[in-house]
Amino acid sequence: MAVVSRVVSRRRNDHLFFGGMALVIAALVFAGFSRSFYLWPWFHGRPLTPFRIVHGVLFSAWILLFFVQTSLVAAARTDIHRRLGVAGALLAAVMVLVGTGLAVAGARQGHAPPGLDPHRFLAIPLFDMLVFPVLVGAAIYFRRRPETHKRLMLLATVSLVAAAAARLPTALAAAGPLFYFGVVDALLLAGVAYDLITRGKVHPAYLWGGLLVVVSQPLRLALAGSHAWLVFAQMLTAR
Repeated sequence: MAVVSRVVSRRRNDHLFFGGMALVIAALVFAGFSRSFYLWPWFHGRPLTPFRIVHGVLFSAWILLFFVQTSLVAAARTDIHRRLGVAGALLAAVMVLVGTGLAVAGARQGHAPPGLDPHRFLAIPLFDMLVFPVLVGAAIYFRRRPETHKRLMLLATVSLVAAAAARLPTALAAAGPLFYFGVVDALLLAGVAYDLITRGKVHPAYLWGGLLVVVSQPLRLALAGSHAWLVFAQMLTAR
């Protein structure tokens, strides 16, 4: 009975943690993109381009889907969870295509944070579109191992948060990569801390998946500062 009680308690705690993380991520995304997407009409006069609307809808759908999927598992509706997983895989593929296209189009149009060269900045969103599908693909591969699957899905979703954190209406956002990558790493560390508290050890998914997320951050910054990247980005955005 004691073993059963511990298993039930761990599952309940997992549902609370992953559901809570889904809500935190959703709140960060809404706060970050409120001015540039969700509440655009209240802050800007001209309408959003269709491409940006599609991009915003797709990425918002992923955040919503992540919350729904964690809720379905908590409600023991894994049958629906699995069926939605197929749609999630297709959604992730379309997100990568649209996200890459918008990043390239933005660099071509000169969009970048103040003081940054658009071609060099392009390395940051393009790396997001590399890290995200790798984590989603790994999560799909390990779909029959729930403990691994849900952590990889969390990491995949967390890897997208930097863009929202960079747009948060706070003075801290002016710190640039140190802040928005710091938000991503804080969410990752929350998962690590939860494992240490509840399991006494860190799940391998956080070690390998988290390493991919963390290492990609300085790597993309270093690459963006190279001459080779500048040449590549200029070729990629040439009309």
